[in-house]
Amino acid sequence: MSHSALLIIDVQQSFQHRPFWQEDQLPAFEQALTRLIAGCQQQGVALVDVFHVSPEGPFSLASGYVQHLPFLNHQADITVHKRVHNALTESGLDNWLRDRQIDHLIISGIRTEQCCETTTRVASDLGYKVTFVTEATLTFPMHHPDGGLFTPDQLKRHTETVLVDRFATIASVDEALAQIAQQAQINK
Repeated sequence: MSHSALLIIDVQQSFQHRPFWQEDQLPAFEQALTRLIAGCQQQGVALVDVFHVSPEGPFSLASGYVQHLPFLNHQADITVHKRVHNALTESGLDNWLRDRQIDHLIISGIRTEQCCETTTRVASDLGYKVTFVTEATLTFPMHHPDGGLFTPDQLKRHTETVLVDRFATIASVDEALAQIAQQAQINK
């Protein structure tokens, strides 16, 4: 049994109905996330779908958009809804993980610097070992209050900078899957 879980955070159709939605980085994200999910499934890692919900708009359950983006077809071990920026504090997920003695979280999803980064910080503070798989996250350009533009790559680099060696290990898909395999060998 693996003591790891892959959190697939907010990879939902709701984002396609927001004005900042862009698809230029979507193909690379799809490929990385699909590889990560398949590799985790092969190694017995729990798959956790996390969906953000709001009372109204495209993130409301009534909208019909709180479901996977079309490229995903995995079966999650658990699906949780969150109303805050992290996946752990009010979704019931923390208890589910602890009941299964899962102490290592692999982070993927949408938006790199928001819900993925926030979940990583909270998970670390709660005592989880965290692997942040940046290439399996997606984000969009953002404007600073002074008008300056931050590209998705700049936002991802910033997130890695503030998380590494403090809150998480930063890993590629291949590195994350190798870490899980290595841990499985140690646990035998």
